[in-house]
Amino acid sequence: MTEPSSSSAVSWKCPDCGRRVPSKLPTCRCGRTLDAGEAARLAAPAVYEGDAAAESDDNNIAATVVAVILAFAAIGGAVYWMNARREPAVNPSEIAIPIGDDPDDHRKVSRPAPAAAVEAAQPAAASTPILLVPAATPAAVPMPAPPPMPAPPGSLEDVVSGAMPAVVRVETGQGSGSGFFVKPDTILTNVHVVGSNLLVTIRRQDGNTQSARVETTAPELDIAVLRIPSADASQPILRLGSATQARAGQEVMALGSPLGLQNTVTRGIVSAVRQVGTLTLVQTDAAINPGNSGGPLLARSGEVIGITTMGIGSAVAQGLSFAVAIDHAQAVLAGQRPTNATGTPLTTLNQAMNAQSSSSDSDTRRSRGTQIYQETIGTIARRADQLDGHWITFKKSCYDGRVVGAFEREWFALWEPRAMPGLVSPTCGAIFTDVRRVADAIRSEVIAAEEAARQADVYPGMRRDVLRTNRLDYSGWSR
Repeated sequence: MTEPSSSSAVSWKCPDCGRRVPSKLPTCRCGRTLDAGEAARLAAPAVYEGDAAAESDDNNIAATVVAVILAFAAIGGAVYWMNARREPAVNPSEIAIPIGDDPDDHRKVSRPAPAAAVEAAQPAAASTPILLVPAATPAAVPMPAPPPMPAPPGSLEDVVSGAMPAVVRVETGQGSGSGFFVKPDTILTNVHVVGSNLLVTIRRQDGNTQSARVETTAPELDIAVLRIPSADASQPILRLGSATQARAGQEVMALGSPLGLQNTVTRGIVSAVRQVGTLTLVQTDAAINPGNSGGPLLARSGEVIGITTMGIGSAVAQGLSFAVAIDHAQAVLAGQRPTNATGTPLTTLNQAMNAQSSSSDSDTRRSRGTQIYQETIGTIARRADQLDGHWITFKKSCYDGRVVGAFEREWFALWEPRAMPGLVSPTCGAIFTDVRRVADAIRSEVIAAEEAARQADVYPGMRRDVLRTNRLDYSGWSR
């Protein structure tokens, strides 16, 4: 008997050779022929249990394959859908945030990863299922704060109020000027402020006074160094800068006691920094008046760039003042002095100005007036030298007392009301009258020479230098 199969409806299996023979052919190629009963069964639509089971198995396999395919398709679609809706993965240490006004312009800003993110980055145990979930949207991260801008310079009021306690009024028997502390025990001023005095009085901002010793003088620079015996560690001082760094147009301030008015400040600009021989001068249009001499010329930073030394009078020029560069004062404090300097800052400047000025009527008149003034004062000085000898004799023989104050020539005390509190001997009346007559004549001649020089436009500083050279420097000539 042939072996029923699932394909018996279309073929039969030869029991002799095992070939499959189409059901329409009753004979196999090997010669085996179906008998009548076998042919009838082959033609009948009978279904064998083995064939049904096989057919059922084939159907189950096909259904399983289709189910698996559909399952993978469903999983793939779900993953695609989830990825399409999920935010892009974010590196916990870098976050892209918009910069400026363009929302498409992003930069990555680093930040420390939170502890939870670090733990999540660790590999999970084999027995722990890993769930893929959409990443949470990161919180907004602020931009890093920009570095702080440098503090702007203090206001003008702050600079002045901080510097003023270091500025003092310098008083002598002949007049007053200004000075300023550079160390708790050291003050800078001008030589023409202290004159020939060895001791001077300094008056602070609060009115307190103290004696100071004239330690060093540099007439060629018009710089004097004062020392006070008991220094106060809390004494405000001024920082020293450099005139070489000054620029034309920069703001400057002059502090001092013009005309005795202490705690006064004037403001201007640097007009120029001039090199006159070995001397450096800062030219400024800040108002400089008698009494400002020796005070500081401050830059906007509060550093001293010069020592105010002279101002040209309004009869000659407007807004023309000068300060000796503070660099020279630093050299004097360090024990260094110019080796080839002559004259004073004023005479040096006058020589430079005269050499560079064009010849004109006014220049000729000034030059001639200066020459006459020098000759006149020289003649008067010789008469004053003679009077010095008569004064010594008079004081020794006829005056019982002392002379109060310091004078270039002691007989200048004759014109000071309280300078001679002693008594003149009654037997010396004629001698005293003679001394007084000669002194008054000298005074009248000096005043007349001063007026003639003024009308000839001789510079005030030049006249002052001539008087000082001849030991006739006295504040009472203008009274």
